[in-house]
Amino acid sequence: MNEMKFILEMKGISKTFPGVKALDDVCFNVKPGTVHALMGENGAGKSTLMKCLFGIYQKNSGSIVLNGEEINFNSPHDALINGISMVHQELEQVRERNAMDNIWLGRYPHKGIVVDEKKMYSDTKKIFNDLEIETDPRSKLNQLTVSERQMVDIAKAVSYKCKIVVMDEPTSSLVEKEVVHLFRMIRQLKEQGVGIIYITHKLNEIYEIADDVTIMRDGKWVNTSRVKDVTMDQIVEMMVGRELTNLFPPKINKPGEVILKIEGLTDNAKDLIEDINFELCAGEILGIAGLLGAGRTELLETIFGTRKRKSGKIIYKGKEVNNRGSEDAVRNGFALCTEERRFNGIFPDLTVAFNAVIINIKKCKGKFGILSNARIMGDTKWVIDSLNVKTPKQTVPIRSSYTWH
Repeated sequence: MNEMKFILEMKGISKTFPGVKALDDVCFNVKPGTVHALMGENGAGKSTLMKCLFGIYQKNSGSIVLNGEEINFNSPHDALINGISMVHQELEQVRERNAMDNIWLGRYPHKGIVVDEKKMYSDTKKIFNDLEIETDPRSKLNQLTVSERQMVDIAKAVSYKCKIVVMDEPTSSLVEKEVVHLFRMIRQLKEQGVGIIYITHKLNEIYEIADDVTIMRDGKWVNTSRVKDVTMDQIVEMMVGRELTNLFPPKINKPGEVILKIEGLTDNAKDLIEDINFELCAGEILGIAGLLGAGRTELLETIFGTRKRKSGKIIYKGKEVNNRGSEDAVRNGFALCTEERRFNGIFPDLTVAFNAVIINIKKCKGKFGILSNARIMGDTKWVIDSLNVKTPKQTVPIRSSYTWH
C-alpha cells in the first residue's frame, strides 16, 4: 500500500525567545483525512510549534510546506485565507458580538454597501446544522458556555474550508456528552479530507480519535508513530523521558480533620445551585463533577464570593466565614483558579512578576509601606521555580511570555 502524501510538512523548525529555546529542529508532518495527535508535557513546545504554523510566531529556522508549496505566514489572517485554522485552548473571540459575527468577522457578506445579515445568518445556520450545533447564530458569545464558544470556533474553521485544523486541548473544558459531539465533528472533517492536528494530555482520547501521534519533549521531536503501533506506557515514557513504573501510584495521603464544611449553600442569581452540602478534609482532593449546566463553576464562584449567596454556611477551620467578594475570600484563606484564565485569571499586559505576587502584594511592602522590588523578585522566583514556569525573565508582560500557568 502506498504511503499517503503529506498535506503539511514542517521541517527543522526552531524558535528562540530571549533566554529560552522553545523549539529545536522539530519535524512534523500531517496526512489529509487523518487526525495527528501532538503530545508532550507542559512546556514541551506543542503550542509554540502550532503558533509558528499559524503565523502568531515567526520561526527562526526551518521550512513549512503546505500542499507542496513552501509557506511562511505573517499573521493568523494569512493562515486562515490559505486554509489553516487553529482552535485555541484560550479562545480568541470577540465576546461582545454574536456567534455569526465572530465567524464572518473581516469578510462579512454585503448587499450593496451594507452587511447582508440575512445571508450571514443563513450561511451560519447551514454550517451549524451540518455540524449539529444547536446554538442560535445570533447569540452573543458572552452568553454562551465555553464548550458552545468552542463549537463556534470550529464552525469558523469550516467556513474557511480549511484543509488543516489545529485543536489545542479542545476537551479540557468539556463533559463526556460534549466530547462525543466534538469527536463526531472531527470525523466529519476527516471524511472531507481535512487534516486535524490534535493537542491533548488525555491519553485515552488519542486511541479513540487519532491516526498518528508525535511526541515532543523540551522543545524537541522525540518520536512519530501510528497510534495502533504504540502503547500508552510507551507514550508516557517518551513524554517524560524515563521509564514509567507506576501510572497510578497508590494513595498514601491520610486526610486529616475537616477543614471546610458547606451547609445548605444556595446562590442568589438564577438558582443554579441549591442546598449544597459537603465536607473537605485537610490533605484531601474533592472532585466536583456534573454535566454542562449542573452548577459546578457556579458552586465554586459562590464559595469564593464572586457569585452572591442567598443562604447557607461556609465553615472554614471550624469558623463561619462570609466571602462577600474575592478580597474577603483571599483574606479568609481561599484561592480560585478560574475556568477561563485569560479572561479573568491574569492581567495580560502586566509583568510575570506582577501576576505572580498580586494576590499577596501587601506582603511585598518594605519600609514606609513602599513596595520592595527585592521582595517582589524573590517571591516571583519562588513561583517560577516551584511551578517550573518557563519565561525569559520576570519583567516581561505575561501576554508575551513564552508560557504561563
